[in-house]
Formats: sequence, structure tokens, C-alpha cells
Amino acid sequence: MSRIETTFEQLKAQGRKALIPYVTAGFPFADITPALMHGMVEAGADVIELGVPFSDPMADGPVIQKAGEKALGLGVGMVQVLDHVREFRKRNTTTPVVLMGYANPVERYDQVHGAGAFVRDSAEAGVDGVLIVDYPPEECEAFAASLRAHGMDLIFLLAPTSTDERMAQVARVASGYVYYVSLKGVTGSGALDTSAVEQMLPRIRQHVSIPVGVGFGIRDAATAQAIGRVADAVVIGTRIIQLIEEQEHAKVVPLTIDFLRGIRKALDT
Repeated sequence: MSRIETTFEQLKAQGRKALIPYVTAGFPFADITPALMHGMVEAGADVIELGVPFSDPMADGPVIQKAGEKALGLGVGMVQVLDHVREFRKRNTTTPVVLMGYANPVERYDQVHGAGAFVRDSAEAGVDGVLIVDYPPEECEAFAASLRAHGMDLIFLLAPTSTDERMAQVARVASGYVYYVSLKGVTGSGALDTSAVEQMLPRIRQHVSIPVGVGFGIRDAATAQAIGRVADAVVIGTRIIQLIEEQEHAKVVPLTIDFLRGIRKALDT
């Protein structure tokens, strides 16, 4: 059983919902990510999504795109992302870490370091799950099997436009949890329609037996609480990036802790 599966089972037994914050690795400072991850856990995070910086992030809105560009400018790529996870694991061996990103950095890593290096090195670093936005489920069975053989989960996105056929395809290969994108558009866009999410989740659960997290558009305690009533997990990213993007180094972690404590409290109420 993976760390992600264990975490969701424990939360279910407690009657609680997972808080999954997202941050771009190496943002807003190249060295801050491990400390920021520890701060998120201190504030009540159950799983951490760590964005892998990429120059053409098609699913991300301008806020996260800008964060990725800054991190790339600071020299942060896949090698550094895995180093961040290794550093985090020195003090935390229980909180799941999911890498979220795109095919190009993964495939480039294997080109440079050898076939299968990404999966091998991610497992060695302490990664628990991988979400590759532009990997379709019908082409991922071998990749998913390799990840599972190394104790990691392959996580997929579902959207308001996902058909029953697509949900069934995802259900065949996904593990850990699925990530329902609550809006038509990129990260940070639009206003969250909680009633639409409520209507969609039963459809998803007809096909998907693993937990369902919801993200895109969750910005505060009220929206997190509303989504937490119907989903298994709440994913929040753009608002965190906005909060820390102009801060001095010493304020990044305390501000993130303070913000996420409010979200955690709302989810537990």
C-alpha cells in the first residue's frame, strides 16, 4: 500500500478530508521548497503537490506559469526537484509528495540519465505519486505499472467535459486519487461553481473507486469548506502562489502556514 493510500484510509477513518496544497518547486526562491513543504505539513497538509517547472505549462494559468518561469530562471529543473524531496524526507517520512508536471521534463530526464531513470530516482528520493498533465490514460499502462512496482501512484485529471468513457479509461490505470478540475480552463481561472461539482462527483464515482480531490478555483476557507463537504480532498495552488510571489524570504513560510491553517480549520469544521 502506498503512502497516499495509507493517508486517505487514515483520514476516512477519522471522518476528515485531505488538504493538498500545491507549490511550484524552486519558487519564489530556489532554496525555500523543503522548508515550505515542512511548513505546509505543520499547517495541516495531508499530501503535497510539488510542481515541476516547465516552459510551456498548458494547463496552468498566468500565476503558476509565472512561478514556473521564475523557478526555471533560478536553475530549478527535475534534478533540483528531486533534491528538494530528498531534503524533505530527511525529517518527514510519512507525508505523501506528488510531482505534478508535464511529459517533456520526465522524458528529458530519462534521455539524460537513462531509460527508467525518472521512476527509479523519484522512488529513491521519496516521491509517492506522479501527475503528468499531458499523459493520456490509454498510453500509460506500462508507466503506471512501473510506478506501482516502485510504490508510487499515477494520478490523472478529470474535467467537467470528461465523458463516461474517459472516466472508465482513467479508472483502469489511476491509483492514489484522481484530481477533478472543477473549471473549464486553466488554473486560477473563473469562479468556482460548487453546485456543479456536487453534481459531477457522483458521476465520477460511478467509475472511479479511489478518492477524488477537487482543485482549480479554490481560493479561501469558504470554498474549501464547500468542496470538502462533497470531495475526498481539496487541492489549492494558485492562491498560495499569489500569496508568496512578492514576499521576502523570511515571510514565505510563515504566511503559507497562516493561510493553510485557516483552510485546515474550515475543512475540519
